[in-house]
Amino acid sequence: MLTVAMACSSLWSSPGLAAPHAPDDAVTRLLIERGLLPIDAAVDSAPASSDPPSLAQQLRDRTSDMVITAMNFLGVPYRWGGTSEATGFDCSGFTRHIFEMSLGLVLPRRADQQANAAGLLEVARNDLRPGDLVFFNTMRRTFSHVGIYVGDGKFIHSPQAGGAVRVEDMRYAYWNKRYNGARRAGPAIHGVPAVEASTDR
Repeated sequence: MLTVAMACSSLWSSPGLAAPHAPDDAVTRLLIERGLLPIDAAVDSAPASSDPPSLAQQLRDRTSDMVITAMNFLGVPYRWGGTSEATGFDCSGFTRHIFEMSLGLVLPRRADQQANAAGLLEVARNDLRPGDLVFFNTMRRTFSHVGIYVGDGKFIHSPQAGGAVRVEDMRYAYWNKRYNGARRAGPAIHGVPAVEASTDR
């Protein structure tokens, strides 16, 4: 598994890649390396209090641990029914694993069950924040696919047989047309395991 330290080391260890304004936090470095932030995000001056928070700030300040955890699994192959790095992940196995690792919250097993899980709050698309679950209709039924929003219109997910965990843009026509909604873990349930659900996908 690619760790944050390994990703940062590979990005900045080469003299040719070392920028004079190289960011001094691992989150920004990894986001740049993964293509989720432009290289000029390396100039990371503190914004004025009236400025809206940048994507980098949102990830650091709110759900950076979850997003970083999720990105560490980029490239893990898809496997139907898979729930771990060793076995591979299906879409809901991936989100369940990340939520349990980062929040201590055990989500139900299937994507549609996760969409209806007690304690998860419905979120409008224009209010999405990194770490929110995003749902899609990819099998002619609502909530048949799930991923984790990472910011800037992008989400990370385990897509399909033959694929691997990757980041994609929700604004692309395929995903935009199939978007079903989003859910957010409320503060009251962070760290509190939910009731285990069926292990069937």
